[in-house]
Amino acid sequence: EMAHVDKAIIFSLRYGDSVGIESTDETTAAAVAKYPDKFVGFAYADPRRPDVMEMLRHAIEDLGLKGVKFGPIYNGVALSDPRLVPVYEYCQTNNIPLTMHMGTTFARNAPIDMGRALHVEPIALKYPDLVMIMAHMGHPWCEDAIVVARKQPNVFMDTSALHYRPWQFYNALMAAQEYKVVDKLYFGTDFPFARVDESVDGLVHINAQLG
Repeated sequence: EMAHVDKAIIFSLRYGDSVGIESTDETTAAAVAKYPDKFVGFAYADPRRPDVMEMLRHAIEDLGLKGVKFGPIYNGVALSDPRLVPVYEYCQTNNIPLTMHMGTTFARNAPIDMGRALHVEPIALKYPDLVMIMAHMGHPWCEDAIVVARKQPNVFMDTSALHYRPWQFYNALMAAQEYKVVDKLYFGTDFPFARVDESVDGLVHINAQLG
């Protein structure tokens, strides 16, 4: 899968109670240690845990991970929840980027509203030096994500898991172009749910929607 990839950001999810996926930052660190030229590791922050900050400091300061991942919709914790304040403050103070699942999901017990990109803006305003990446361009509310990224200089987006719905993907990219925020887009795959080659192919051939 990495044959045509120079470098990838990886992380281990803690979505055990919503989709049955539960892993550890140690797993991520072990993969980075095995392939240091290929992988950049991100920690996972679950603010429901009383030891979330102890785990986060360990992941960044001991394991050497370079960023943080959080899925509000999967953990059932809104971006405005006070339990996230120390996470935001730590990331901003230490120049640690925070990537968030933004958008819908298939899981029945994951509250959809927590995945809406409009909730990112108040956090971006409160923590202007915190780099925030909205995964999946906030689908299907991609234009919400686009206008938030346009307004807030510390907010970015990625294109992961969008090629499944090529017409939506095409329109999202057109909107990003029209709002002049293409330079705030990162390529992403959502691997292993979406493979690398199919993600690249879906992006490269997006204009086939016009055929």
